[in-house]
Amino acid sequence: MRVAASRWSIEELFQTGKGQVGLDHYQVRGWTGWHRHVTLAMLALAVLAILAAQQPDAEPETIALTVGGTRRLLNAFVFTVALPPEHILHWSIWRRTSQARARRSHYQRRQAK
Repeated sequence: MRVAASRWSIEELFQTGKGQVGLDHYQVRGWTGWHRHVTLAMLALAVLAILAAQQPDAEPETIALTVGGTRRLLNAFVFTVALPPEHILHWSIWRRTSQARARRSHYQRRQAK
């Protein structure tokens, strides 16, 4: 049972790596290029996971900041046209509040069945 549970968490991490940091987006000819790509992708995933884990507990009406949410915030703050930080933070809070509302609605609907 413990092996099956650990395999599930590993599979989830690989899915997160593929979706968030492009772990599966490589076109290389040799082992060295592949190794460099995977190393950088895993480093990026580790940084995102650490940043997401260091966030304080979310308020009850919002969900916690995830790896994907952390990546989107970093992209918004670092790589895009400069928007006011207040706007970006307001968007993040609005998005997480909306997700929490959808989660509650989904759970209520599942319990009603």
